[in-house]
Amino acid sequence: MSATTAAWLVLALPLAGTIVISVFWKLLPGRTAGWIGTGAIFGSFVFALLALADLQDHAEEERQLTSNLFDYVNTAGVKAGMGILVDPLSVMVILVVTGVSALIHLYSVAYMDSDEGYRRYFAYLNFFVFSMLLLVLGGNLVVLIIGWAFVGFASYALISFWYRRRTATKAGMKAFVINVVGDVGLVLAAFLLFRDSGALDYEGVFRGAQDVYTINDGTLIAACCLLLVGAFAKSAQIPLHTWLADAMEGPTPVSALIHAATMVTAGVYLIARTHPLFELAPAAADIGAIIGLLTLIMAGTIALVVTDLKRIIAYSTISQIGYMVVGVSTFAHVAGLFHLMTHAFFKALLFMGAGSVISAMGVGGDASIDKMGGFRKAMPFTFITFTIGALALAAFPLTSGFFSKDAILAFDWERGGGYRVITVLGFLAALITALYAFRMVFRVFFGEPVPAARELEEGHVHHEPPHNPGTGEPEDTDVGYPGPDHAIAERAWPMKAAMSVLAFLSLIGGIALVPGVTKTLEEFLHPSFEDSKFAEMVPSAGTEWTFGAVGAVVSLAGIAMAYMIWMRRPGLSARLVERFPRVHAFLANKWYWDELYDYGVVRPMSAFGNFGRGVIETRFVQDTIIGGAVGIVRVGTSFARSVQSGYLRAYALLLLMGMFGLALYFLIVSS
Repeated sequence: MSATTAAWLVLALPLAGTIVISVFWKLLPGRTAGWIGTGAIFGSFVFALLALADLQDHAEEERQLTSNLFDYVNTAGVKAGMGILVDPLSVMVILVVTGVSALIHLYSVAYMDSDEGYRRYFAYLNFFVFSMLLLVLGGNLVVLIIGWAFVGFASYALISFWYRRRTATKAGMKAFVINVVGDVGLVLAAFLLFRDSGALDYEGVFRGAQDVYTINDGTLIAACCLLLVGAFAKSAQIPLHTWLADAMEGPTPVSALIHAATMVTAGVYLIARTHPLFELAPAAADIGAIIGLLTLIMAGTIALVVTDLKRIIAYSTISQIGYMVVGVSTFAHVAGLFHLMTHAFFKALLFMGAGSVISAMGVGGDASIDKMGGFRKAMPFTFITFTIGALALAAFPLTSGFFSKDAILAFDWERGGGYRVITVLGFLAALITALYAFRMVFRVFFGEPVPAARELEEGHVHHEPPHNPGTGEPEDTDVGYPGPDHAIAERAWPMKAAMSVLAFLSLIGGIALVPGVTKTLEEFLHPSFEDSKFAEMVPSAGTEWTFGAVGAVVSLAGIAMAYMIWMRRPGLSARLVERFPRVHAFLANKWYWDELYDYGVVRPMSAFGNFGRGVIETRFVQDTIIGGAVGIVRVGTSFARSVQSGYLRAYALLLLMGMFGLALYFLIVSS
């Protein structure tokens, strides 16, 4: 089977799963919809492997294959096909997307079992994966934009999945609006590039850009900055990051899917895919690197004080995406994509572990770590796998995160100059990461067991009346709310199977790029980046191991600090809060980004809307224009009715008066 045929089937299976579940949902008993959706994604993963195998059979210079189903548009000089591009970059990303998404689907089969929206959930989930695959495989900017928009809609549907929760629908709308801002940026960038290059396919755009633009050409910088707007909205980077933490209102497997394998990595993929443009506009690339670095630090500091378990992991995602953005923006393409892959493993695992613990807390889904503790004995499997995920996140020596994170920092040090600042601040962020990663482990699994943990040790899961943990409102599980049952990994084999695979990958995933030992990923991705002047700028094995040693010390120091604060000296964190209340308030309020948007955007737009409705529409349009016109018509019709008497002599008098008026007019004019 050819790589392009396999790639079309990678796309077709999730779409087919969506259609089958949507059309026949009433006929699908029990977990059938879940198994159909899961089977579709596992099938996509198999075909992605076949695409990989066939691509490897091609010579390195022939590993960019295209296929076109039909011309999507071909008019007035605009031509774009419904086509795909199969190359090492797209194949690597679809392998990550389909592989991790398949495991998330498997986890969901058990986790969502009692939810009334079970079938709807898997239809949405399949469509989400299809949208992401379309975005990645799209062979031109038009198909990319279509997939980009589909991903935005699918995220809205899944974040607001429990649609009777006002907090969920509000979070869904927030995500949708911010992502539309990114969509506009992407469309405008495509317009500028098409106008100057005359092409919409990647090869044509890149070739045309080389002919049309000079280094740091103003138009190209503008186009690349607009691409960054799209990337930052999808990948939750400053200042378009505020939607991602609120997206935790969706089911926990949705959080894993959005954060680990699909949506938030789309921006990283976009920057990597359009790297020839950013190399022609290094000023724009530097902007991307600076924003990524700021996001990396900001989100890490917020994760130190947030008490909602899922939101801690969410801010961790924002921070780790910052690493990836820094990587691809400084042209450490392979290192950035390597971290994309390893992050998918351990972040999906962390969310799955969090879901297991939150289920053990009761139907309400309370995720506050202030109410957790002592789950280590009650949930040994969840404890072990969650800790493995935390170790990889903290870049503990020889875990997958250790190799990928340090590869980015070593590359930036090798570039020298101001890029070394990125390395130094990157290690500072790594210290913060290890600190909050094990804050989760120690607060959730150690200490005195909470009542929910004690009940689980006694053999039954804690139960609470269904309620919204955000507002405390009671909920009805019949429709539009989480189901009444509690799914924990220790008792549900689909959840345990998915988490076991991810735990294994989180530990050994780094073997794809071990300095001086393996170059598997680097050699595989080389054809996609061989045109880059930075392709050969790879730090020596000695340099990478040196930075690995520094990273190991930083990781161990962060874990030790977490142990000292939350295990060895209980109450120390509370004293730190009392000692630095303003700092804590600043971080707890997420650097006041939501307040800034509220005062700078929401309130002015609301005031403008109220002014438009109250003054422009009501007083001017309704009362003045429409009301005035109505008044004039009423006077005219009253006059017309009054003269329509039916008497011939009255009509004759009007006729004579009209003729007299005309005669008087012409007499005056002629004189």
